[in-house]
Amino acid sequence: MGQPTYSMDLRERVVAEVEEGASRREAAERFKVSVSSAIRWAKLHALTGGVQPRFRGGRPRSPLASHAPWLLDLIARAPDLTLDEIVVRITGDLGVTTSRSSVDRFYRRCGISFKKNGARRRTGTSGCESRPGGLEGKPTPS
Repeated sequence: MGQPTYSMDLRERVVAEVEEGASRREAAERFKVSVSSAIRWAKLHALTGGVQPRFRGGRPRSPLASHAPWLLDLIARAPDLTLDEIVVRITGDLGVTTSRSSVDRFYRRCGISFKKNGARRRTGTSGCESRPGGLEGKPTPS
C-alpha cells in the first residue's frame, strides 16, 4: 500500500476548521488542498469519526495463482491447447470461473507464450517461479 498524499495532521486541521463553521471550500483554500479532498475528509470524519485513510488495496493479483502447479502441468501434458480450451478445462476441472485474458496474463507472468512456432511448442520455462531473467539461454550478439 502506498503512502497517503496528505499527513494526518493536515487532514485533522482541515476537518477541525470545517467543524468550527468554515465551509469546506474555505478550509480547502486556507490549507492549500483541493476542495474535493476537504469534502472527502469531512464526509469520512462524519461517517467514521476519524480521517484515517481507507485501505487502498484490491483483489489478489490472480485467482489462478493458487492453481499454478495444475495449470503448468496442463500445458506440459498438452502443449497444443488454445486459451479457450484451457478456460473450458479450468471451469470444468477446477470449478473456477475465469476469462481468456486472465489465463493469458497468468501464463505470460510464468514466461510461457502462446505464439505458434514451427514445432508448435510453448516457449518459456516449465515453472512460474523459475522465470528467465532476460537474455539467459539466448545467443549473445558478436
